Amino acid sequence: MAQKTLFEKIIDGEIPGDLLYEDDRCVALRDINPQAPVHLLVIPRKPIPGLDDLTEDDEALVGHLFLVARKLAADEGLTKGYRTVFNNGPDAQQSVPHLHLHLLGGRKFTWPPG
Repeated sequence: MAQKTLFEKIIDGEIPGDLLYEDDRCVALRDINPQAPVHLLVIPRKPIPGLDDLTEDDEALVGHLFLVARKLAADEGLTKGYRTVFNNGPDAQQSVPHLHLHLLGGRKFTWPPG
């Protein structure tokens, strides 16, 4: 049996997490290494390692993650814009092998992201 990821342990209540949002499909919390004044993670309860592991059955779940991100952005007062990001794999700096959507805001971003 594979070891649980950090996110699975938080979702299961084995590790404390400051959850800002939760429902039957996902949870959201602040990133412990923020890259912007607002840096939240929207994490599905379903343990999907990364984008490459999504199936057509996950289509509604991924859409739900974005709708939750939109709600959180409004709750955080991100009226001038925000960025959403999925990192996929080691070259993209995915540090936990459990799909999660980053919501970043509270500052002006540049392009390309680098």
